[in-house]
Amino acid sequence: MDTTHQKTFERYLYAGAIMRDADGVAALFTEDGVFEAPLVPPGHPLPRRLEGREAIRAGIGAYHRHPAFQVTVDAARSAYVRHDTADPDVFVVEIDTVLAGAGGPPVTMSLVQIYRLRDGLIAQLRDYFAPPDPAQRIP
Repeated sequence: MDTTHQKTFERYLYAGAIMRDADGVAALFTEDGVFEAPLVPPGHPLPRRLEGREAIRAGIGAYHRHPAFQVTVDAARSAYVRHDTADPDVFVVEIDTVLAGAGGPPVTMSLVQIYRLRDGLIAQLRDYFAPPDPAQRIP
């Protein structure tokens, strides 16, 4: 198990999904880091591509503040599998995250993230997920 990969993933998960801390997320990226969400539809509050730490901070922050995405991750019911690759700077994580909203049953969202590191920071993160429609709230 690569502890750098594990720590990077845990820090990203904690700063983003748990704490919703855009500054914390941005700090995990290189200054010229890139966040990509290729499956996000055009016009979605989260841009498909954010380039540079400041753009990541602003874009992730706006996404986290959007009323349609005010959900809580049920960490106890969520799960992931991390895969190291032949490239020591690249790893992949498959995630099934359980989201709870203001009421109603929890919703499971499945996603895949591909990380490319440089000097211990995220140089590129491709986050493959189909976000909930911003016009609909998680129950």
